Amino acid sequence: MPRLVVKNLRKAFGTFEAVKDVSFQVEEKETLCLLGPSGCGKTTTLRIIAGLEVPTSGEVFVDGRLVNDVPPQNRQIGLVFQDYAIFPHLSVFENIAYGLRVRKIPKAQMKTKVHDTASLIGVDGILDVPGKKLGLSDMQRVAIGRSIVLNPKLLLLDEPLSNIDAKARERMRAELGKLQKEIGIATVYVTHDQLEAMTLADRIAVMRNGLIEQMGTTSEIYDRARTLFVAKFIGSPTMNLISCELVYDGNRAILKSEDLALDVTEFGETIGGKAKGKELVLGVRPEDLSIDVRKTNSSAIEAEVQLVEPIGAKSIYHLRMSRLAVLAKDYAMLDIDVGSKVWATFNKDKLHLFDKKTEEAIL
Repeated sequence: MPRLVVKNLRKAFGTFEAVKDVSFQVEEKETLCLLGPSGCGKTTTLRIIAGLEVPTSGEVFVDGRLVNDVPPQNRQIGLVFQDYAIFPHLSVFENIAYGLRVRKIPKAQMKTKVHDTASLIGVDGILDVPGKKLGLSDMQRVAIGRSIVLNPKLLLLDEPLSNIDAKARERMRAELGKLQKEIGIATVYVTHDQLEAMTLADRIAVMRNGLIEQMGTTSEIYDRARTLFVAKFIGSPTMNLISCELVYDGNRAILKSEDLALDVTEFGETIGGKAKGKELVLGVRPEDLSIDVRKTNSSAIEAEVQLVEPIGAKSIYHLRMSRLAVLAKDYAMLDIDVGSKVWATFNKDKLHLFDKKTEEAIL
């Protein structure tokens, strides 16, 4: 049985629908990330699951139990906020034990549970340290420990890394990923950061305007975006998007724009059968656009390098194809610099194509 089932969830604030029709489930030990821009409904969805908001309609089941009318404290859910809400004057032990004291758990049992939890989350060596002296990483661990010591069925995390700098976020993201695997509790993780979602999630639900646009594994979301929004939102650097239309030259099918003509004869029948209209959007991720100083194949397109961004073994090349600006992510090459003429090749096996009107994927 899934640990969490959300059915047709809807939440309206007056005439504004923050959550329109959201359904998903989370299995035991699974982490599902609700990912999307500010205002997409992800935090409202989390708050409804936690019992902090009442749904306008829809149902929430935790471990098979309908909890719509169950108070938050009785839902067996752990919740970690953005600021962790650690009590600065209490020790790590007392912070973790806080919920147990409220529930009047006997002292001997409480001590055992706190020590077991502290060992699991890696803070057993700092139990006497006051909250005000903790670093961000330990604060994060204590906040999670305070939630899991109560043996919740489900753990909810609301953008726990959003208030820290990029360097610390990178380190804490890795630590949080390890901790999640060790704890093994079904988790719903809310974030606007695609890297967090792709690093931590077993599955990702990409949200926009109160709806889930696509839900799947990291590779499914990245490699097979179902909508133009998902394609644009996922990936760094962002996907190249080129407005075009499908035209035919004899038996050849060509994606044509003002500055580009790409032979896609092998996909012509699929594209022609799925496209609702002539206007299309071609998508290609920068890593699927390779460059060379020589024209190594007949489909290579001439381009000029306008900027080079070194990122270690690879570089991001800002290219101009006539008036069309695109990004390529390829291995760093010493003989390519600003102003260089190069030949760019689209990896046709990795192309994305969308209907411009419906924004749905065709290819």
